[in-house]
Amino acid sequence: MILTIETRSGRELISGGVNIAEKATVNDLKQAISQANPKYYPSRQRLTLPPQTGQKSGSPLVDGKLLSEYSLSEGSKVVFKDLGTQVGWTTVFFWEYFGPLAVYPLFYFLPGLLYPGLKQAHAKHQVQFWALLYWEFHYAKRIVETFFVHRYSKGSMPIANLYRNCTYYWVFAAFVSYFINHPLYTPPPVQRSAVALTLAMVCQLCNLRSHLILRNLRPEGSKEYVIPKGFAFNYITCANYTFEIYGWIFFGVATQTVAAFLFIAAGSFPMSQWALGKHKRLRKMFDGKDGRAKYPTRWIVFPPLL
Repeated sequence: MILTIETRSGRELISGGVNIAEKATVNDLKQAISQANPKYYPSRQRLTLPPQTGQKSGSPLVDGKLLSEYSLSEGSKVVFKDLGTQVGWTTVFFWEYFGPLAVYPLFYFLPGLLYPGLKQAHAKHQVQFWALLYWEFHYAKRIVETFFVHRYSKGSMPIANLYRNCTYYWVFAAFVSYFINHPLYTPPPVQRSAVALTLAMVCQLCNLRSHLILRNLRPEGSKEYVIPKGFAFNYITCANYTFEIYGWIFFGVATQTVAAFLFIAAGSFPMSQWALGKHKRLRKMFDGKDGRAKYPTRWIVFPPLL
């Protein structure tokens, strides 16, 4: 059958349409479009049905599904959207985490270069060294998880995300490190910092365990939603975010800088929004009706507040 591929403005993307088998999948259609116009490789495409009256956008065509499931037949129209240049998730995550790993220690090891206004050297505080170890462990852990733990439902994202995410992480790394490693930095009591960073490290290890639980919730390649359970997931929907947020709060207590708490606030807000969205989605999907499981009562992300 021949399908007409149009842009959202109504322009025909491929003259004469695309000839595709009736039993083809959405992936097959994307591949056919890519063969007709190599610029639009599959991960760059978003395909939808034409919008119905009153709709701004039609129903999306989901990868893996048969075209027949959308009642597409000879002469049907499919709406195409160019998602722009794409880059792999692992590439984005590696570079956004590598930046803080490399930038933060520069202020610790090169004070003479990065604090030029100071005329004499100052001894390093124990808290500054502990903070360095914690920071480096955290981002090294994130890189390892990127390659060996996390599974991604999508293979790529717009390249603009790479620039945005790297700017956020790299700039905040410099901002936080500048103040914590400043030669005139005054640390809180050592005992408080030791306890807080110990608790922060416990949170990081719990975060790792949470990520391993999420990895093993479903078989590789499966996109089926399941109710997270085990460990802290029995009580909190997004326990991985919980430990991430509390770990950085303890880091802020240990280092006692405004820069650290601004970093915590900037990171906690989007994580809380993602957690709220996931919690609502799971409660809607697992409503206890028609044989579906009932989603249990849980904290969302930030007990005892949320």
